[in-house]
Amino acid sequence: MTNHTFAATLRWTGNLGTGTSSYRAYGRDYELSAPLKTSAIAGSSAKTYRGDQGRYNPEELLVAALSSCHLLAYLHLCAEAGIVVTAYDDSAEGTMRTNPDGSGEFVEVTLRPRVHITDPARRAEADALHERAHDVCFIARSVNFPVRCHPES
Repeated sequence: MTNHTFAATLRWTGNLGTGTSSYRAYGRDYELSAPLKTSAIAGSSAKTYRGDQGRYNPEELLVAALSSCHLLAYLHLCAEAGIVVTAYDDSAEGTMRTNPDGSGEFVEVTLRPRVHITDPARRAEADALHERAHDVCFIARSVNFPVRCHPES
């Protein structure tokens, strides 16, 4: 077994002058960076929670992490199987439930990958690799809610 460490740095940029003196007195903006990266990700809370909708929110980043992890696992499996992928896009969507006490959690994420391959005769085999990609995706294996995959042709 091998362990890997991943690091990120978060810097809150939303102090509007009085810090968190009240719920409406501060901005939700932050910058997310990581070692050796050339740019930061501009983040905020979701618009529902007084955030800037022009910035990524943690919920979108979680859905994006699941989508991109699936992509990378899938491409790896296709390469091993000799299936040539020429294009891939996904319209992923997550559902989060907010509870009466103000807490919340994701209840599911659905991936809808559209994959173009060079050999149409291998479509069924290519589609079947999505299940295996889900089984080996590091992020999907780490969450406690269902991640569904519905490939679209």
